[in-house]
Amino acid sequence: MIDADILEEERKAGICDPQNVAYPMLAHKMRARRENIRVSVAILERRLEKQSTEWPRAA
Repeated sequence: MIDADILEEERKAGICDPQNVAYPMLAHKMRARRENIRVSVAILERRLEKQSTEWPRAA
């Protein structure tokens, strides 16, 4: 969903290069949000993997 929103903002502005000074601020913020979500998911997945290897398995 965030990807689609970013693409829509870029389409409206006619600019898809985040390095362009005219790149939409909302798209910048959504890109940062998307990256934060990806990092959070990766951290949580690592925690889950670690916990699942530490928990004793039921027989």
